[in-house]
Amino acid sequence: MSSDILKTDAPVYTDINGLGKLKRAAGANDPKAIRTVAEQFEGLFTRMMLKSMRDAVGPDPMFGSNQEQMYQGMADDQLSVQLSKGKGLGLADMLVKQLQKMGVNGAGQGAGQAAGTTGANGDGAHAGIALTGAKAAAAYRATQNASAPSTTSAPSTTTTSDVTKTHFIQDLWPQAQDAGTLLGVDPRHLIAQAALETNWGQNLPQDSSGGTSNNLFGVKAPAAWTGDAVNNSTQEFQNGVASSTTARFKAYATPTQSFQDYVALLRDNPRYSAALNTGSDVHAFASALQRGGYATDPDYANKIAAVANTVSHLKLSSTLPIPANTGTL
Repeated sequence: MSSDILKTDAPVYTDINGLGKLKRAAGANDPKAIRTVAEQFEGLFTRMMLKSMRDAVGPDPMFGSNQEQMYQGMADDQLSVQLSKGKGLGLADMLVKQLQKMGVNGAGQGAGQAAGTTGANGDGAHAGIALTGAKAAAAYRATQNASAPSTTSAPSTTTTSDVTKTHFIQDLWPQAQDAGTLLGVDPRHLIAQAALETNWGQNLPQDSSGGTSNNLFGVKAPAAWTGDAVNNSTQEFQNGVASSTTARFKAYATPTQSFQDYVALLRDNPRYSAALNTGSDVHAFASALQRGGYATDPDYANKIAAVANTVSHLKLSSTLPIPANTGTL
């Protein structure tokens, strides 16, 4: 099997068959397979680096599009695989050493787990490599500690903004799953809309004392609303031009109540019926919300789609645990 591993790894990030063969080889304690998994793991972090660079530059304001971003992301996925071949960035060498210190069986098991995890819901094989390989992840963290000076801590491989975003996803994932089941919508799309409305939880409507409203979806309080509410500044678009104004927003005791009210809003209002049961089609979901008048921003649907792409990447690339569905709303 070892002589065949160079032919059966995943030189293309979408090569799921190659990843399957790589998993079997790693599980059989093939040293070359462990090396290849280490390179794939390094590729994951290379992809995170490329993504941070793209996010810092931002899309082309004139000619950029969701399609262009999608193909750019695919190209970056493949580039990260290629950059990690051979000597790569050096992370793979350290990871192999740590896996070997764990012992042959432990290294093979960890590498096998790492190679065997592919992106959920078809989000891409390379993005999912090593996400649940707990032993490989632990080994990588050990390489950080071993390579860092004893008087300083190792530099983080994830930017602060990505950490904040990942915690936002982690904290709201159970509620998003429950709401998504009731609405027939991928929970990532609900997370994306909440992230867009609140700047990843940083700008929720607040009361006069600074207390949070837990209003995750920017739901305004109508005149007939008898529950708690807060007055906050907001941005509205008129004829495509943005202006600041003050609006009355609903306030909830918990984020779960915000999700409950949001589900009721979409299910009970015929304006949003087309957004229901859109499944994994984020464009259908977001466009239906925009047509229904959920927001005045003319680019609202495209923004939700773009944030949903970020949610997918962060959910897949994070070593933080994303909790499973734990109940119902």
